Amino acid sequence: MRLKSALRILFFLLLLSPSPAIKAQDMSDMQFSSQDEEGSGDKKKKKKGDADFFVLGFDKLSLSFFVRMAIDIFSVWILIRLVYYPIYHKKDFFFTFFLFNIVIFVLTYLLNKVDLSMGAAFGLFAVFSLLRYRTENISAKDMTYLFIVIALGLISAVNKGTFVETGIINGIILIGAYAMDANLFMKNENVQKIQYENIEYIRTTNRELLIEDLKRRTGLNIHKISIDRINFLKDTAVITAYYYDAKK
Repeated sequence: MRLKSALRILFFLLLLSPSPAIKAQDMSDMQFSSQDEEGSGDKKKKKKGDADFFVLGFDKLSLSFFVRMAIDIFSVWILIRLVYYPIYHKKDFFFTFFLFNIVIFVLTYLLNKVDLSMGAAFGLFAVFSLLRYRTENISAKDMTYLFIVIALGLISAVNKGTFVETGIINGIILIGAYAMDANLFMKNENVQKIQYENIEYIRTTNRELLIEDLKRRTGLNIHKISIDRINFLKDTAVITAYYYDAKK
């Protein structure tokens, strides 16, 4: 009798407990419902993003954007107008320097709003640094100034400090550029390509005579030369002359 009673109670409990198939079905229903909720959430976010595009407002262009841009443009103006131009007296790359800086600043600032890391910012810097100009040769110093204006745009856009710290960092770069390129610590050596026709002076035994002849003809304080190419059919040679500019 006791065994029959125990079997009846066990059978009754089995009837009350849900079956594994029902549990699996419930779990699958819950997964589908969660996926549907996620899909509906993504659709709502997408619709919200599309709707926000047509809202008249300034979400990205905050006061920080304009202050950072002002610091950036002012720093580049000091670099190009007060450091680069007084030394080299060239206006050829003014457009390139300013446009590169502004484009790098805007791109980096906007990408920084979508959690762009500092490594990604310098990756962008590396991409732009690989650009080569095919129509015109750029000297090493002009390319260095191009890198500096790109770096100023990156620093002004992604620096997490205050505007005072950003200005100080840019100022350190500007002071370093001026100190190294304005004869404060060392003489500024310039390079000049010369096509020379007196082929007799090309010999190594006449090197001093060649330098004196170039000094007399050009008026430059040439202290070192290197012969790049010699054309014996035309009796000419291409010479690279290194000289110090006394005016600087």
